[in-house]
Amino acid sequence: MGGGELRRRELPPLLDDLKLRILRSSTLYPSEPTKRRLMFLSNIDQVLNFSVDTVHFFAAGEPEFGFEAVEEILRSAVERLLVAYDFLAGRLRVEEGRLVIDCNRAGVGFAVAESGLRIDELGELEYPNPIFRQLATAGSPEMEKGFGLKMDDHPLCSFQVTSFKCGGFAMGISNNHATFDGISFKAFLQNLAALAGGGNLATVPFTDRRLLSVRSPPRVTFPHPELVEASAALSSMLDPSPADLHFRLFRFSAADIAALKLLAHPHASRPTSFNVVVAHIWRCKSLCSTPAAEPEKTSTVLYAVDIRGRLRPPLPHEYAGNAVLTAYGEATAAELAAGPFWRLVEAVAKGAERMQDEYARSVIDWGSLHNGYPKGDIFVSSWWRLGFAGVEYPWGKPLYTCPVAHPRRDIVLLFPSIVGEDNAGVNALVALPREDLDRFGKLLYSLLPQCGSDA
Repeated sequence: MGGGELRRRELPPLLDDLKLRILRSSTLYPSEPTKRRLMFLSNIDQVLNFSVDTVHFFAAGEPEFGFEAVEEILRSAVERLLVAYDFLAGRLRVEEGRLVIDCNRAGVGFAVAESGLRIDELGELEYPNPIFRQLATAGSPEMEKGFGLKMDDHPLCSFQVTSFKCGGFAMGISNNHATFDGISFKAFLQNLAALAGGGNLATVPFTDRRLLSVRSPPRVTFPHPELVEASAALSSMLDPSPADLHFRLFRFSAADIAALKLLAHPHASRPTSFNVVVAHIWRCKSLCSTPAAEPEKTSTVLYAVDIRGRLRPPLPHEYAGNAVLTAYGEATAAELAAGPFWRLVEAVAKGAERMQDEYARSVIDWGSLHNGYPKGDIFVSSWWRLGFAGVEYPWGKPLYTCPVAHPRRDIVLLFPSIVGEDNAGVNALVALPREDLDRFGKLLYSLLPQCGSDA
């Protein structure tokens, strides 16, 4: 399939009313005594003090897993899970100028709600709808009391289960990003599913984050163009975006990805699905922007890389925390406009290749010497291969799992696709001013080769 079929897919009208009603809310605590402690947070965790909301949709299941039964099973499983994940029941506080987690058993939120809709009335679940945030946070304290909670009053995690008229339900989770990255969050979900099924933990979380401590003395041994000082009077990529932004979901089928790989072949040494999709999006984002960049201006693409296996010695696979750093690729505006596609693929791949032990340690040490954050022309945040939808609960796997979208101009989100028999495609959520977004869409598909085209 070429780009033509994709181009005909239009963004459907997004639902703006879930007809939601909160039935009850409570605080859950660890089911067994846990020791109070202050948990160290790494420099990676320090800059991730914001919430991430995910929603997991489930079809109606067997009678034994009716909604009330699911509610009780989840409630009990969360309480048991908080013994191993004691920090989730804690609260953030500042000690000697750094964030730490006070593992004080203050608890997590748990809300139960009902919607007056069926799941099939929500629209296509693949299209991220900002209103889905109500499925994760409608019953949380910040929604009930406003956003004036002090840090030491704010739960680090909250759960919400919402029933639909069809018998299906949604499980929403809102957690502070300082608690998990995507990989450790999947392990958390697998442990939740295991306890919900009456079993033991699938993996025991490793919670000592001092393995990512700064070296003494800190040593910045590489230049880091992907990082900037916060005092540089530059806006953060996470700052609220202008109100004139529009967002659209672009779908790449497995055939589209294969065509991009063919275009990069044989010169690119690592034409993976991720690398070719990111290179293609980067190129189109650069070409659609107004005003056009000077030909020799350098453009930077950023994306997250898991460093667990890249450190020496490697981190435990069960490391429960943030173990991802920002990799980067660079190209000039001229190379993005007219250079060979394979060079862009190589520039993307070089970012992960660069992220070995010494480079990763240099980034962590940089954070102890500078108050800064990643900065580039485009950041690609990938949920593509995290596998949340593959977690098997007693009532089955989710129909779909998605983060609640918070579109930002310079951030592109990649989501797995459930369209097609093999589910091998990917969706890209892009936010731009309307005219730029229209240009981006035209470029995305006009530059997308037909399968079998000459590389």
